[in-house]
Amino acid sequence: MNHYDTIKNLFAQTLSERPGSYIVEELFSRFPSIADLMSVTEQELMQIKGIGKVRAKQILAALELAKKLNVPEQTPYIIRSPRDVAQLLIPEMRYLQVEHVVALFLNTKNGVIAQETIYIGGLFSSILHPRELFKAGIKRSCASIIVVHNHPSGNPTPSPEDIQITKRLVESGNIIGIDVLDHVIIGGDQFYSLKEHGLI
Repeated sequence: MNHYDTIKNLFAQTLSERPGSYIVEELFSRFPSIADLMSVTEQELMQIKGIGKVRAKQILAALELAKKLNVPEQTPYIIRSPRDVAQLLIPEMRYLQVEHVVALFLNTKNGVIAQETIYIGGLFSSILHPRELFKAGIKRSCASIIVVHNHPSGNPTPSPEDIQITKRLVESGNIIGIDVLDHVIIGGDQFYSLKEHGLI
């Protein structure tokens, strides 16, 4: 059993839940890395259905215990090309029936320190505000961001709106000091990198 599974089981026991229960799975879905879990707040925990103030405090206490046990961090997944992004996210995004906007937050060596779904539903171009993206990036002290969203139609070709908002995100990142390295669109088993096609 690896350290991540150990922490998952510790949470399940702390909450008197099964390891595969809704609360445990939702917790590790929202905070998929050890670094994410270690920086979680009581308010963030209470946004999960079934976690109130008492349970949130139990989880924070378990996290403190994990810190004291000095659990080592996992080796981050390294992004070297748009194909690395596709291999990471196509398995979970290829069958989605509505648009999901996912951000990959990277360190200075292009290792993924966190993955977060920024928005679900609606048209990508009309819902993603730079504020939401960079707020999450600043919180994680990331060096750069890769934006990924899916086209439920299965065609990953970007729309004019996709290109327009990508440029807006890149400009915002330049001001804030967090590079937007790429915007990858997933359609079925295919993907389209705006950077690879010279659109960033």
